[in-house]
Amino acid sequence: MIKISKVSVNIGAGGEKDKLNKAEILLSRMFTAKPVRTVAKAAIPEFNVKKNGQVGVKLTLRGEDANTFLNQAFEAVENELKPTQIDREGNLSFGVVEYMDLPHMKYDPDVGMFGMNVSVHLVKPGARIAQRKIKKTRLPKKNRVSYDESRQFFEKNYTIKFVEPEEYD
Repeated sequence: MIKISKVSVNIGAGGEKDKLNKAEILLSRMFTAKPVRTVAKAAIPEFNVKKNGQVGVKLTLRGEDANTFLNQAFEAVENELKPTQIDREGNLSFGVVEYMDLPHMKYDPDVGMFGMNVSVHLVKPGARIAQRKIKKTRLPKKNRVSYDESRQFFEKNYTIKFVEPEEYD
């Protein structure tokens, strides 16, 4: 039985403090949880990004909050995803172009325009053995979520249609 471990919502702001503050305000309005700022792992001089400089805002959702948000996020992308948006471990990642595409969200001129990346991490029972502190072990193949299992999970539980390559532009 597969279940959702967590849903991560990320907004990249490029390191500008004003954009970071607005992205943080947006996520805190959308959810009850407090967003966290992300930092750059490496310096990218072309984009004026310094190592360990703040570049974005993220939020992790679990349980019913994650399920509710996923329904809204899938509606924002019109319940259509590409098969390439699932990785070989069965995790799904997709983008929402503008936060206004989400149901019940209206444009706020004080915040401006932001898109977001949504990542969904799926697990099977017994997956905890790879993360626990004491006696950590490798996750056996039977306890890993495969690409096909992940695709079936989303099609069954969220009425998602995976659009094949010749169908999307």
